[in-house]
Amino acid sequence: MSLFKRKDSPYWWVKLTPRSGPPLQRSAGTTDKVAAQEYHDKLKAALWDQERLGLKPKRSWREAVVRWLEETSEKATHKEDKKKLIWLHPFLGDLTLDEVTLDVIDRIKSARLKEGSKGTCNRYLALIRAILIRSRDEWEWIDKVPKVRLFKEGTSRERSLTVDQATSLMDQLKEHQREMVLFSLATGLRRSNVLRLEWGQVNLELKHAWVRAAYSKNRRPISVPLNDVALEVLKRQVGKHPERVFTYRGKPINSTGTKAWYAALKRAGIEDFRWHDLRHTWATWQRQAGTPTHELQRLGGWRTGAMVERYAHLAPESLADAASRLNPVLAGYVPATRGQNEKRPPSLGAA
Repeated sequence: MSLFKRKDSPYWWVKLTPRSGPPLQRSAGTTDKVAAQEYHDKLKAALWDQERLGLKPKRSWREAVVRWLEETSEKATHKEDKKKLIWLHPFLGDLTLDEVTLDVIDRIKSARLKEGSKGTCNRYLALIRAILIRSRDEWEWIDKVPKVRLFKEGTSRERSLTVDQATSLMDQLKEHQREMVLFSLATGLRRSNVLRLEWGQVNLELKHAWVRAAYSKNRRPISVPLNDVALEVLKRQVGKHPERVFTYRGKPINSTGTKAWYAALKRAGIEDFRWHDLRHTWATWQRQAGTPTHELQRLGGWRTGAMVERYAHLAPESLADAASRLNPVLAGYVPATRGQNEKRPPSLGAA
């Protein structure tokens, strides 16, 4: 029987047997037999089109999500993708991929903007676009995708502290927090890498630590040379825990955004500052100290130089050195007052 009911479901179910392939069994999603029969007839006609006319079977958004999560399980933002997809489910969960139109995406935009910023909305839109493009280009489930346009975002955040501000902050922190802040400012490591740091990743004799690829944002291991400040911080943690480096009352620290952290910021008179901005502070200080871009990229574990370029303007003295290299070439060249007997330097001859 092609239309039937199951004991474990209140809905009518459809069962069709194609010429090739396994039988197709699907819920009609309704308790109304007339509506279920209409769904059955549409599904049967679609199956006929697929077999006789060579049309692609319609795939659901749910199928795409399952395959996406399977294929991107090693992605650094896998957990974040899951959370986004759960939020998107009420909008897309019952649709086929060809039903994900610009109108649907516009509704998602409006709803997401009510809960967050344009930047956050862009992360959701980019995920939808990525799944649709893979459905078209790699899985060949659909022939075309809507043009998902992202919002224009402002310049990237570059909040950092001065040395005096950092000193004021550390004066207000409890000892365990102060040690983590100092280590972060000395190494530039991301918050999660500081929190998860284990003694198995540290070699005090060689003055070296490392971040395993599994815990790196770009899934590549990061080498961390330890300067004197970082080394002293680590030495003070020895013996407090057999595995984890940073602890509080004998237990590993798993969070930084505590009331004590925000209270210390307030007492230090520091506003609009997040823990991740310690990394920006470290990069800013490194550039101001003359660290070149390629070295800063390796120290910070950035995959490309693009993320490092935003700190380029903070090292004007190195650019001044580069600009001064033309002084010998341009020496004696006075464009507006050159006399008849004066000659251009050889390197500035006529083109």
